[in-house]
Amino acid sequence: MTPVTLPDELVAPSYGSDSLAAVLPAAAGALGVDLTTSTGLRSTDCAAAFGLPGARRVVVVVVDGLGMHNLAERGGHAPFLRRLLPDARSLLTSFPSTTAAALATLGTGTSPGRTGLVGYTQRNPATGGLATMVSWTEQSDPYRPGTKTSAPLGTDPADLQREPTVFEALGAGVSVVAPGPAKFQASGMTRAALRGPRYVVAEKFSDRVDATLRALRDDGLVYLYQAEVDSVGHKHGPDSWQWGDALESTDAELRRLVASVPAGTLVLVTADHGQVATDMARQHDVAAEPALDRDVALLGGEPRATHVYVTPGAEPAAVAERWAGVLGDDALVVLRDTAIDAGWFGPVADHVLPALGDVVVATRGNATIVDSRLHPEGARRMPGVHGSLTPAEMTVPLLVSY
Repeated sequence: MTPVTLPDELVAPSYGSDSLAAVLPAAAGALGVDLTTSTGLRSTDCAAAFGLPGARRVVVVVVDGLGMHNLAERGGHAPFLRRLLPDARSLLTSFPSTTAAALATLGTGTSPGRTGLVGYTQRNPATGGLATMVSWTEQSDPYRPGTKTSAPLGTDPADLQREPTVFEALGAGVSVVAPGPAKFQASGMTRAALRGPRYVVAEKFSDRVDATLRALRDDGLVYLYQAEVDSVGHKHGPDSWQWGDALESTDAELRRLVASVPAGTLVLVTADHGQVATDMARQHDVAAEPALDRDVALLGGEPRATHVYVTPGAEPAAVAERWAGVLGDDALVVLRDTAIDAGWFGPVADHVLPALGDVVVATRGNATIVDSRLHPEGARRMPGVHGSLTPAEMTVPLLVSY
């Protein structure tokens, strides 16, 4: 099999001590807990690699969608975080660079190939349907008109995502708290990727900061998640004034958090991925291009990173060749085994293999791939997206306050 050579403007993911996977193990190491994930990340080594001091209390903040490039370009909207940038580390996130895959990688300290969360949507091997991982729902048959209804995903989160989370590995000896909205408390995504903490319902981000400060009356770890920056970027674009406003309000709350934590509290701020603006002139619709549609049974992933599941009996190599011919410089098209051998998904467990596309596509530049039979107009016209291997999507910050 020919190894994949990345174009100069793309970067490969990492699942080592320079990656998002190392953040929670490093936090555990700072707390003095020695643990090792199934992919070999040892907490004490990760803490040392990040230069973290020992601490009795640690807060890990994930600002969804706040890539290092986004923060550097729009840092005027984040005066507090900008002050931390000179000492920041750049980490690499998972492939695809999307929330479901990245948060499961973060939560377990492993890789999408171990967690089984490999995209925004993916094939459910148990049913053959298209599963949406963030909402933990399934579309019965997205290619038949009138059947695009979502139903709860029948797969037990623990059956798909079999890795222990770092929160679970910390054990009963360490207090672990996660403030968040009620809708996430018992969601499939939470139970798969982030199970273990004591969940505290707090709807607004300011309320979650307050809940974090209350939790820090005791020693231990607090996991604090902020989704608004990413959601505003999807709606208005990462270059919009609305995105700047979302970052400003998040920055103000994080400044308040750091000013209010007990002395000696270690605060780590990171992100699951970055965002790029779309170029509608470089959008490819599978439904409108016969060479892309031929021999495709199901399309998973997202507009920036696509899992192509071929029809039974079709030859994946032929599908990949056609896709590469149509997409040209707009995408890197590889076979599943090539992507695995290149380490895009990290170590891959046998039960995860059926969830991966027979052909895997990473878009380049500002291109996107959609299917108008599957994606509603709002999703096709989204001005801010992520998922691929560009530095803007793959590089996330690790900002440290102590």
